[in-house]
Amino acid sequence: MATDTLKSTTGAGGASGGLRRLLLDNGALTALIVLVIAMSALSGDFLTTDNLLNVGVQAAVTAILAFGVTFVIVSAGIDLSVGSVAALSATVLAWSATSAGVPVFLAVLLAVATGIVCGLVNGVLISYGKLPPFIATLAMLSVARGLSLVISEGSPIAFPDSVSHLGDTLGGLLPVPVLVMVVMGLIAAFVLGRTYIGRSMYAIGGNEEAARLSGLRVKKQKLAIYAFSGVFAAVAGVVLAARLSSAQPQAADGYELDAIAAVVIGGASLAGGTGKASGTLIGALILAVLRNGLNLLNVSAFWQQVVIGVVIALAVLLDTARRKAGATPSGAGAGGGKGRQAATYALAAVVTVAIVGATSFLHNGSSATSGPRVGLSLSTLNNPFFVQIRAGAQAEAEKRGVDLTVTDAQNDASQQANQLQNFTSAGLDAIIVNPVDSDAAGNAVNAAGKARIPVIAVDRGVNKAPVAALVASDNVAGGELAAKTIADKLGGKGKIVILQGQAGTSAARERAQGFANGLKAHPGIRVVAQQPADFDRTKGLDVMSNLLQAHPDVRGVIAANDEMALGAIKALGSRAGTSVPVVGFDGTPDGLKAVEGGTLYASVAQQPSQLGRIAVANALKALQGEEVEETVKVPVKVVTKENVAGFAG
Repeated sequence: MATDTLKSTTGAGGASGGLRRLLLDNGALTALIVLVIAMSALSGDFLTTDNLLNVGVQAAVTAILAFGVTFVIVSAGIDLSVGSVAALSATVLAWSATSAGVPVFLAVLLAVATGIVCGLVNGVLISYGKLPPFIATLAMLSVARGLSLVISEGSPIAFPDSVSHLGDTLGGLLPVPVLVMVVMGLIAAFVLGRTYIGRSMYAIGGNEEAARLSGLRVKKQKLAIYAFSGVFAAVAGVVLAARLSSAQPQAADGYELDAIAAVVIGGASLAGGTGKASGTLIGALILAVLRNGLNLLNVSAFWQQVVIGVVIALAVLLDTARRKAGATPSGAGAGGGKGRQAATYALAAVVTVAIVGATSFLHNGSSATSGPRVGLSLSTLNNPFFVQIRAGAQAEAEKRGVDLTVTDAQNDASQQANQLQNFTSAGLDAIIVNPVDSDAAGNAVNAAGKARIPVIAVDRGVNKAPVAALVASDNVAGGELAAKTIADKLGGKGKIVILQGQAGTSAARERAQGFANGLKAHPGIRVVAQQPADFDRTKGLDVMSNLLQAHPDVRGVIAANDEMALGAIKALGSRAGTSVPVVGFDGTPDGLKAVEGGTLYASVAQQPSQLGRIAVANALKALQGEEVEETVKVPVKVVTKENVAGFAG
């Protein structure tokens, strides 16, 4: 009896001791557990089945990319190209299956082959060209992104329906992206732990020269390592595009940094020689939980980036400290164990404090409002036009007692899809979306519709999904007004340049259509160049500077928004407003100041704050079952120096 009791006690102690050792030896796992507990305590919407599945879906692409990057980092390399390779592989699949008419199965193989080729090129440049991995993969980042834009001509390509099912769920419960993530994780774990190439990665990362002297063919091994990274990037690109139902040439922009962060948070060393697939998965989940939780907590979109960056840095720093504490000589084993334990607990404490501290940055946080909860997902807050939409929406929400949550998609269609999913799983009463891409928002909007959450689109429409209303300016009419304005100013003849908006958005398409319609009535106006500048002032400056080299005699400029117009004015210098009139679109505060100052000849002014107000009002109407107009057009007008003083905006 005593013996049985002793065995039982030992067994229990062994189990608890094993759990304790698991947590102490895996600082990232401890951080993830604490993070989940903290988020659950702070938000009642976090620990639900739907939301946890959302977290898995949102972690999937980063995790798959990161599994491939794990191979590279374990071997003491770096791969900055995985995001661009993912976009290129998805674009190749979509283009070959649609425009080229290739069977879908072969198109998928072409996408994977694209990833392999990109990886092999990286490997050749590094192994045989002796380029540092940072430089070689940075070059591939640019090449792959450029090829993606060339193949797609800068516009999203619809994904084949058979492949789009990768973004669905199995049996209505298990999301396919999560299943793919698990399968790719098991493959990565098998390669690292059970194969010759996996052992070679650790050997090369630990000491490349020693590995070479031991008989390893290091150059050939590196070719295989970077090829593996390319394969995983290709799979990630296909999964991402399937979620968005379209291959976006700008997809996965910056994802390479998330992938690297996930690997390092998961316990790998950038110096090489250490790292596990399980750790990488935990690192990707930490990033997904952070983003999901901060959305649910309604933390300001600007502060979210700060919080995530700080937590990543502190997690890695403290995990490094934990490892150093555990690397004490054998004679100091007890002290090393205590140091490791202290560092692990410190890591958990820092993550907890960071998350709790984030609540003090709530933008419209846990509002005392007991009214309807509405989510507003904006394509970007790095543009005055969308900042004004937010201001109008917030003013209307405050007036009507609405609890409004605002998120910033940072011009990333995938991030916006995540935000819309978070709104849906949190059970918000209504959603307002300003799509990054009209096609890519479709799946997430359909999911909200299935949950019987009314969706209002603002400024840009949503394709392949029903919305309760579209609140937008008449972009086609505005484009026609811009064309007429520049033609009248030039007397009906002259060479002009058009700066286009972000490819794939309804606003860009409609304004371009309006420009074309309006110029048909003025055959003497010749468009010598049309180039996209993505609604961005800096890109407007760069693109206009380049175009002036080829067309120094240009006599006028039409820009699809004021930000690009202001960039063009910078490029034109003293010619702006004198010999070269520039016409913008939006009527933003900076644009109106430029009109008043004479450098911007005119702006087709929208009323962005009104767009925000009307969107909230229509969301409430739809929520209350009232009749809502399918399309609500907010008038536009041409503002010049003569009438700018009386324009209310």
